[in-house]
Amino acid sequence: MPTFPKRSRPWWSVFDLPVKEATVAELERESAEPDFWSDHQQAQRKMQQMGRLRDTLSLWREFESRCRDLIELTDLAIEENELSIQEELETGAAELGLELAREEIKLTLSGPYDERSAIVTIHSGAGGTDSQDWAEMLLRMYAGWAESGKRPMEVMDLSYGDEAGLRSGTLEVGGSHAFGYLSAEQGVHRLVRLSPYDPNNLRHTSFANVEIIPAVESESDVDIRAEDVKMDTFRSSGPGGQNVQKVASAVRLTHLPTGIVVSCQTERSQHQNREYAMRILRARLLKRQDDERAEELARIRGERSNPEWGHQIRSYVLHPYKSVKDHRTNLQSTNPEGVLEGGIDPFIEAYLMQKLGS
Repeated sequence: MPTFPKRSRPWWSVFDLPVKEATVAELERESAEPDFWSDHQQAQRKMQQMGRLRDTLSLWREFESRCRDLIELTDLAIEENELSIQEELETGAAELGLELAREEIKLTLSGPYDERSAIVTIHSGAGGTDSQDWAEMLLRMYAGWAESGKRPMEVMDLSYGDEAGLRSGTLEVGGSHAFGYLSAEQGVHRLVRLSPYDPNNLRHTSFANVEIIPAVESESDVDIRAEDVKMDTFRSSGPGGQNVQKVASAVRLTHLPTGIVVSCQTERSQHQNREYAMRILRARLLKRQDDERAEELARIRGERSNPEWGHQIRSYVLHPYKSVKDHRTNLQSTNPEGVLEGGIDPFIEAYLMQKLGS
């Protein structure tokens, strides 16, 4: 695990339990009102918020109870001069400290979209077939992360490479604070390995860009006029560029005012592909609106734009040695196989804690 940075405030302040308890009480009062369900979408969001807050309060009460048990056991050991339970106390304290650190990360994800599902898109970069294979490896990595965390996941689009791998792939990952966690993965990922596609088995460097955007929860978040969207259909393709459908079930949507293009070809149904494409389009338009607001605010403040986009955030080396290194936090792992199976939590946690401590 990474060494977490020191902070100027006590760790328990992030829980804000009195505020959360007051919010739950207020939501309970609102939910008892006769017209609470008159706006169904808003009522659902408030019920989900109340459920999350109740889970947080319940979890904290459990931590509080465990802390009290450890303190009482320590006092008893001191009183009875009983040193045989020292190892048990140290293990219990270490486990509790680790769980509290992870909960601190979750509770400090307070961005406007951090609680939402995440739409994860991987684009292959420079490196030909090797980079397309690398894009598919990354897609499997995020699918593995979702599966290990028992998070719901949908494959929304797969655009296959000519020989192997993916030109691009899109997943939607749900669960608690999915966007807040996965936003740590935004950026360029670099792979170094002996190429399975090089007849001389030479070492190759491949790149892929990972884009993370929040899912749109309500159509009211983004207004899209029907006349502003152009839809084209085409036959979906499989590995190696082969056509896998005799009918044009794949869908390409173009948002005419912005020029944003989204395509989906995963499902056999044209209707389902259009639904997925619209969900991705709404999410991209929401991100565009937020980016424009951030740029305008930076212009007013006279801030310089961040020049870091395009530089790799993480390197995965499979040859001549084995290592995964995050260039933002300097956290390293010597188990790239485990990382590529979805074991990215330490990297996410280190990045989020670095942001918290900055």
